[in-house]
Amino acid sequence: MMLLDFSKELEFPKNADENWQREIFDFLNDWFSDKDFILSKTSGSTGVPKEIRIPKTAMKMSAKMTGEFFGLKKGNTALLCMPVNFIAGKMMMVRAIELKLKLFCVQPKSNIHLSEFPFLDFVPMTPMQVGNSFENLSKIKTLLIGGAPLSDELRKKLQVLETKSFESYGMTETITHIALKEISEEWFSVLPQVKIQTDNRGCLVITTPYFEEEIITNDLVEIKNEIQFKWLGRFDNVINSGGIKLFPEQIEAKIRPFIAKEFIISSLPDDKFGQKLILIIEANPSFDFHHNGLAEVLNKYEIPKEIYFIENFPRTESGKIQRRKTLELIG
Repeated sequence: MMLLDFSKELEFPKNADENWQREIFDFLNDWFSDKDFILSKTSGSTGVPKEIRIPKTAMKMSAKMTGEFFGLKKGNTALLCMPVNFIAGKMMMVRAIELKLKLFCVQPKSNIHLSEFPFLDFVPMTPMQVGNSFENLSKIKTLLIGGAPLSDELRKKLQVLETKSFESYGMTETITHIALKEISEEWFSVLPQVKIQTDNRGCLVITTPYFEEEIITNDLVEIKNEIQFKWLGRFDNVINSGGIKLFPEQIEAKIRPFIAKEFIISSLPDDKFGQKLILIIEANPSFDFHHNGLAEVLNKYEIPKEIYFIENFPRTESGKIQRRKTLELIG
């Protein structure tokens, strides 16, 4: 663990041998260099990860918008438990620098031992980290959850805590989140000065105050009004089975209470339907999965035609399941 206090003169710890510490120092060197941009990798969840240039001025504006939304002030405590080689980790560093936060840094793992830290005003985590660290979440004032969908079970558990928990929508290209919602809410609300619309596919198109160009996504959404939208799933994941369009992410949300393991809905080629819906579970074949209740929450088109088991899902460096690579393994 290390503490970077950006409300005072920086003191660097002498022990900087571990890779995650070196990544932090490398980022700080980049940030305070004469370069006007930072390189960041996309997640690679839908393709090959690529490196893009992000202007420092845009990152500063994004940090300010987040600070204003959550009411973060100089000297507030925050935790960095995300990899700094991806945008979520980089932006925690930028927020700490620009807002002069006290930033505790810990090696990114699936289980964060929060008992080691004092009370924390602001902490971003993945759903896996939230679930594994649940016992000590009361030490956090504001919890920001992103990177993957939140399960219904974990959502219900979080709602009884005094901790204010938010889900985020964003990506590397938008410099992390451009929209947020409390976990009890259905619709994302965009940050001030962010504008949204859909293209002819029904996918979200975003205009931010820090980029001149529109950001065209592959995320299918339902827009409620000029500031609110609901995420439906990825355009490139849509399954066409016998002329019926099926949205894997929506089906996954319905059956998540029935499966205690990681899983995805996907498809394989089929002579009759073109594509047949399948369920892939991260477990060995002996996993005791009772799927009788699925018919109660799914319509007849959404019920998987086959169930596969896989020992470990292929994942990106940021922990997202790689659907295409998973299908290759199944095939």
